[in-house]
Amino acid sequence: MMMGWDGMMGGGMWAMGIFGLLVLILLVLTIAALIKYLRS
Repeated sequence: MMMGWDGMMGGGMWAMGIFGLLVLILLVLTIAALIKYLRS
């Protein structure tokens, strides 16, 4: 029981970390595109 709960928490945190990383990459790309658009 405890092991399964711990595994679920780890998996959820891992998924959240990957999701956060994707959002961060998207944000950086959006900012870079905005800067390029404003400078041109």
